[in-house]
Amino acid sequence: MPIVIGAISPHGIRTIPLLSESADGAPNTRQALLELGRRFAAANLDILFISGPHGIRVNNFVSLSDTGRGAGTVYWRDKRVELNVPMDREFAQAVADKAREYDVPVAQVGFGGTNPSQSVLQLDWSAIVPAWFAAYQINMTGLGHPLADRPADIDSAGGPRLVVANPSRMLPRESNIAFGRAVAEVASASGNRVGFIASCDWSHTHIDSHRFKYHAAAKEVDARVVQAIKDDKIESLIDLDDELASNAAIDGLWQALMLAGVKQVTPMPVDFLSYEVAEYFGMIVATYQP
Repeated sequence: MPIVIGAISPHGIRTIPLLSESADGAPNTRQALLELGRRFAAANLDILFISGPHGIRVNNFVSLSDTGRGAGTVYWRDKRVELNVPMDREFAQAVADKAREYDVPVAQVGFGGTNPSQSVLQLDWSAIVPAWFAAYQINMTGLGHPLADRPADIDSAGGPRLVVANPSRMLPRESNIAFGRAVAEVASASGNRVGFIASCDWSHTHIDSHRFKYHAAAKEVDARVVQAIKDDKIESLIDLDDELASNAAIDGLWQALMLAGVKQVTPMPVDFLSYEVAEYFGMIVATYQP
């Protein structure tokens, strides 16, 4: 069936309540993410598809999970949240096949076992944070290592199967839109209830920080992105100037263009929930439902 829900979600680790009581400068974002979680729970998903910027990078290819499960841990100060969840290889394979029909190069990736069904995807924070809010909201203590033994009854609490993709910035931006179309077309041809999340943080240069230097482009780029999302025209970001994007140090453009491709196949109006700068980087929460 068609994609049943979509979102632009940040991946700031401090937003997970188990890691920070105060959200450390991102209270509005946390409340918006909790609302996102309620909407995704109500959508009763079979599959959650997340496109994020920080997972396995394969130059000139979109990397796509080809594993039986995914596992990872996020840390904030002295606390941690761990996930170990089932992945959907059949859906991922169908997306890879469809994307290649559109001349989008796809690298199917995994770790550990040589049999893909027994291998693992190392989940990073750009997958774990939105997945926690949208699907799991538990801490699987002791299971966040990709080689951790996974109890047979771990799925008893329910939750969707996961698929994870990571774009390559070396590909033409149009390839991301084509990839998103492939995801939506595979979903429409399947009997699964599929949700799609573009995991995106935006400008990282709002102030001098331990990793980035201040740049005036941060405010300009975030304002343009916010307006494009509010106007329900995320596809317009395909023309964002490369130098501006670099000076603002955004990591959301490529995943957002995948969502634009999804929306070309399954039109979904936007509900813009929040924009907030937490210390040095901007975070946006928006949901989409047909």
